[in-house]
Amino acid sequence: MKFPYGLSDFGTLIQEGYWYQDRTDRIPQLEDAGRQLIFIRPRRFGKSLLLSMLEHYYDLNRADQFAALFGGLAIGRDPTPLHNQFYVMKWDFSLVKAQGEVTAIEAALHRHLNDCIAEFALRYQARMPPVITIQADNALSSLRSALMAVSQTPHKLYLLIDEYDNFANEALMAGPGQSGGQGHYESLLYGEGLLKTVFKMVKAAAGGMGLDRVFITGVSPVVLSDMTSGYNVGENIYLAPDFNDLCGFSEPEIATVLERLAADGASWSPAAALATMRTFYNGYRFSEDGTESVYNPTLSLYFLKALSLRGQPPRQLLDENLAMDRNKLAYIARLPHGEDLLVAALSGDDQVVIPQLARRFGVEDMLRAVKDQPFMASLLYYFGVLTLADRGLLGELALKIPNLVARALYVERLRDLWLPGYEERETAQAAAKTLYVRGDPAPLCDFIESRYFRVLSNRDYRWTNELLVKFAFLTLLFDDRLYMAVSELETDRGYADLALIVRPDMRRFQALDLLLEFKYLGLKDLGLTGEQVRAQSRETLAALPVVAARLDEAAAQARVYGATLRERHGLTDLRALAVVALGVERLVWRVL
Repeated sequence: MKFPYGLSDFGTLIQEGYWYQDRTDRIPQLEDAGRQLIFIRPRRFGKSLLLSMLEHYYDLNRADQFAALFGGLAIGRDPTPLHNQFYVMKWDFSLVKAQGEVTAIEAALHRHLNDCIAEFALRYQARMPPVITIQADNALSSLRSALMAVSQTPHKLYLLIDEYDNFANEALMAGPGQSGGQGHYESLLYGEGLLKTVFKMVKAAAGGMGLDRVFITGVSPVVLSDMTSGYNVGENIYLAPDFNDLCGFSEPEIATVLERLAADGASWSPAAALATMRTFYNGYRFSEDGTESVYNPTLSLYFLKALSLRGQPPRQLLDENLAMDRNKLAYIARLPHGEDLLVAALSGDDQVVIPQLARRFGVEDMLRAVKDQPFMASLLYYFGVLTLADRGLLGELALKIPNLVARALYVERLRDLWLPGYEERETAQAAAKTLYVRGDPAPLCDFIESRYFRVLSNRDYRWTNELLVKFAFLTLLFDDRLYMAVSELETDRGYADLALIVRPDMRRFQALDLLLEFKYLGLKDLGLTGEQVRAQSRETLAALPVVAARLDEAAAQARVYGATLRERHGLTDLRALAVVALGVERLVWRVL
């Protein structure tokens, strides 16, 4: 099996025998959904391949290839009357340079549109009169000329626009003090800016100038608000339950592929591979009315390609091509209370609750308006680092981190904020390694007591004290190269505070499976001052009746959760630890 990781050309994929998860059965639904559709998904979620599939299906020039391209797919067995009935033009705004002076950006946009129109004229020169004139400094005039040519034929135009919000993303990702992106975006879209005028032209063209259908993809609905007066005819389908998995894979689809791969005599277990992929890549739900979650398609192909070629998963389960998502979390963290939202999201699945998703907000709002939790959480949903989880008692939306890859981005961002120094990070990593290899928590606890508690207790959070302890360990121990690290892991008898389960493909190394259960005692509970607690040995503190009772409580829970984890994952050497924090001064523990 050949997996099309990084390949977004549908023709190449089909003609060269790459694996393709059929989504052509949705074409009739898309046709019924409307003539001008807007579909939003996170970066690297298969939108470009979707557009390419639509391009090949509707293109007049590819009519003689229909059987070869679609004969083995669902739509090939029952095509709609519109197949191969359109001229197709495609714009990709990610190819337009968004840096530099406004005049240079406008010139780049004109060039891109003109290049697309010129290619369009060349591809269809045998089907329409040679009257398309390219105006170098006015792509809208060039488009009007192309539409005039189309109007003189029996067919109409289908326009595909990829990454329509690229300019907004560039403005949004500009760091502190980098106001150029913002100013340029405003010049392009506000008033009679060029980008707004382009969409006004698209709207006009669809009103009787030969443009019949439009399909637009992007990452967020930011631009929709800013261009409302210019283009207010698009129908948003990105929350529709019928299209929840239009991009993305279901678990049965992933399981089927793994079984096919393993049938060739693989040395790995399909069940273990599926468990890894489920933990790292599953969990996205884009429709408020949907019930099934989907796997990130790009990351899944990245994993499957490595498994097919090398017989083992990739060592780094986060594809570095998705590193831009870190910048989006950095943007949120820079906003007032943005860091609090990251902490809330990482705390548990029921911590981020909003009345509803924000469906339209402009860059002006993103850059200047007051950012409340619904605003920021909605952005993280569109970025793909939060997803829909459930509904509350009053119908509000609960959002959660979809999977371990996304969780890693949160942990990395908070760790960068809380441990900015090189020496601190090196010390923390060495202490974590001692726990991973020997099951000895002493160096890590020393580091948390002497340095990390001071950092966390000074942050402006409404910590529950046990949560502070859990975050200290979670952010220092999270290592997705070795572990499936899960906070609040559900077991048959409750929720384990922190489980570090070694990845199946890393079991040949010396890392231990770990389970940590945390408790907290305040200084008032101890009847001691902070100075008195710091002055006593851990052994003395652990022997105090109130501390011993908490250790017993944590140990009992750890034994119960540990039994479930041993059975669930087939673990033979799980090390369980009961950890009790005494204020934010000391840590005592018991290794079980």
